[in-house]
Amino acid sequence: MGPVLFHARGLTKTYHMGDVAVHALQGVDLDLYEGEVVVILGPSGSGKSTLLNILGGLDAPSGGEVHFRDHQLVGAGDAALTRYRREHVGFVFQFYNLLPSLTATENVALVTEIAERPMPPADALHLVGLGERLDHFPSQMSGGEQQRVAIARAIAKRPDVLLCDEPTGALDAETGVVVLQALARANRELGTTLVVITHNATIAQMADRVLRMRDGRIASIETNAARRDPAELEW
Repeated sequence: MGPVLFHARGLTKTYHMGDVAVHALQGVDLDLYEGEVVVILGPSGSGKSTLLNILGGLDAPSGGEVHFRDHQLVGAGDAALTRYRREHVGFVFQFYNLLPSLTATENVALVTEIAERPMPPADALHLVGLGERLDHFPSQMSGGEQQRVAIARAIAKRPDVLLCDEPTGALDAETGVVVLQALARANRELGTTLVVITHNATIAQMADRVLRMRDGRIASIETNAARRDPAELEW
């Protein structure tokens, strides 16, 4: 294990829907390490997306604490969290959120224009295997290619961590493998910590560690002796 990147203790999150309290997280303790690949498995409603959003500074817990390196995220102001997300975190979601009027290069450049130490957009697109699609618009690309543009956009600012919420959820298995290979390459070549949440247990084979969530808690943590290349996954 490398140095600790995230240190979380006692995380809780409660949503109120009228008179009903929904306990999305119930006392989560978690350490994530620099450079590792972590897959968080769990059914819908297990709390995995809530946990990801808290780690990414998109949501605040109801209780507990979470540190990114030596910075406490809980209680940080909006400006500090915006700076944290801009400088340290890349997000990849199930839906690509590309601007249809911009080319692949221009979509990636939206991030590089505000990053402190970005890579050229073309380099990020080459890293995910889209060197021949630089000037194509989203409508001219497949779903898998659009997702890889979204990954290129996320990694172009050289984030410390990539937080991925069901990145293959809208894709078939063959296309999903290509997308997972792009994520694995970013981890391998850039040293980016990779956290993937999914309900697909097959994806767990590419992880260093697998966290299983149930009812807002981490039910188990498993270590893979040798993680597998996405192309070798048994679907």
